[in-house]
Amino acid sequence: MLDRLQALADRYEKLSELLCDPDVTSDTKKLREYSKEQSDLQEAYDAYTEYKSVSEQLEAAKLMQNEKLDEEMRELVKMEIEELGERSTELEEKLKVLMMPKDPNDDKNVIVEIRGAAGGDEAALFAADLYRMYTRYADVQGWKTEVLDANLNDLGGFKEIIFMISGKGAFSKLKFESGAHRVQRIPVTESGGRIHTSTSTVVVMPEAEDIEIEINDADIRVDTFCSSGAGGQSVNTTKSAVRVTHIPTGIVATCQDGKSQNSNKEKALQVLRARIFDKMREEEEAKYAGERKSKVGTGDRSERIRTYNFPQSRITDHRIGLTLHRLDTVLNGDMDEIVSALTLAAQSELLEKGEQAIG
Repeated sequence: MLDRLQALADRYEKLSELLCDPDVTSDTKKLREYSKEQSDLQEAYDAYTEYKSVSEQLEAAKLMQNEKLDEEMRELVKMEIEELGERSTELEEKLKVLMMPKDPNDDKNVIVEIRGAAGGDEAALFAADLYRMYTRYADVQGWKTEVLDANLNDLGGFKEIIFMISGKGAFSKLKFESGAHRVQRIPVTESGGRIHTSTSTVVVMPEAEDIEIEINDADIRVDTFCSSGAGGQSVNTTKSAVRVTHIPTGIVATCQDGKSQNSNKEKALQVLRARIFDKMREEEEAKYAGERKSKVGTGDRSERIRTYNFPQSRITDHRIGLTLHRLDTVLNGDMDEIVSALTLAAQSELLEKGEQAIG
């Protein structure tokens, strides 16, 4: 691993030189390419630089132990060795994680689909709560959100909402959100004060670029229809809503959020590409994963991944056994603790697999 880290450090420093080269600074494409590459290496380079510094300090401190020292100085050196040893171990573990193969989709934008599932109107209202949670989290991260399609019910909940979150690392942080989210609370429609259990499903897909998923015009069927609002009532008389069907796979995407037919077609194609790409990605992963499920779940929408219990202000992620008693702040977008725990669980499993393979 140290050889790989040194090669990474050499490349980082070479990139620093290149980014100062007039031939590169005058070439927008090269400048962007080298800047992104260096940015991707930054965290590992900083950690490795600190690791080398700590290792040198630790070696020097150990040599000092062999010298004639008074009792007070000997105690100080001992404490320094302990602190440096702990930091060295921390950095080693961090570098192991940073040097693991990176998911090529991690830096991509995401398309999120949320649907009310079991529970009727209450499920749709919970779908709206989840949408708000993700958009608030996106705001905190400095990401942008854009609704691609939405289907409201009479109470203001979402039977279905599809939206894009754009920002660096969006997929890396949200990819473990796919699955069934369960809510336990007294619905606004419940007059008897009884707690009901409902579910909404979430699907998170990396955005697929045109170069990744090429859709031929001959392979799609485009249908237009009048947009409809809550209750199915037509809200306009022009056929601005668009349904696009990918004939080879049977995958369908619709969009009626915009007023322009062309705009809706572009958004529908964007969702269609993401769905085709996600299907291909799942099939590829299935070849290697077989029947074995990951610690953080398969990402299948039928798998119950999390429970939101309102009476006890409790949120539990069943995949990693994490329970928090601050449901209100999580639904307000404070998801960092959950996201970090899921990421750590996935990284730990990858490390374990790697060590088993070596052993």
